[in-house]
Amino acid sequence: MTFKLLTAAALALAATPAHAEAGDLLVRLRAIMVSPTETSSGVRPGFPAGRVAVDDAVVPELDFTYMLSDKVGAELILGTSPHDIDGRGALAAVGKLADTMALPPTLTLQYHFAPTAKLRPYVGAGINYTIFYGEDASRPLEAAIGSTDVSLDSSFGYALQAGVDVDLTERVFLNLDVKYIDIDTTATLRTGALTNRVDVSLDPLVFGVGLGMRF
Repeated sequence: MTFKLLTAAALALAATPAHAEAGDLLVRLRAIMVSPTETSSGVRPGFPAGRVAVDDAVVPELDFTYMLSDKVGAELILGTSPHDIDGRGALAAVGKLADTMALPPTLTLQYHFAPTAKLRPYVGAGINYTIFYGEDASRPLEAAIGSTDVSLDSSFGYALQAGVDVDLTERVFLNLDVKYIDIDTTATLRTGALTNRVDVSLDPLVFGVGLGMRF
């Protein structure tokens, strides 16, 4: 009996794919890991031999894809992530220098290769605008150089994407996704009359897994 029920369920799934059509809205909720591949300049002028590193973050992400045709969709990606900024080189002994929140709304245009299949890969490319907020200097940094105000410039860049949707039911599907986002910023540290700056290319890889629903 159990085998017959499983077989019937499998046939039902095969007969009712969750594929999208023109005019459909796909909503996905993912867990993502934001993993910067950063490079930085020296912290000028005070610490030219110092560098910075930005840690990974694991957060939820919500995105919406509107299908312009059976194969082409426009996706808006929404999420925010916290990041620690650590010292490297001449600043390694300080450890954590600051922390910030990143808000990187991203719009991509996707091409879906097999819109009627149960397993539907896609690629995408688009634009990203990243806003940094909630910047704070760390206690170790302020203990070393004094009270410091930290700010990071917003960034405008490109985004690349690849992923796959896999049917679970008629409307629900599993999603796996990876993105590369071009993010460049300048961090400014103001300590009394002294101002230090460091240029950082964050360029994170964003790995995601989650569930989606077609409306």
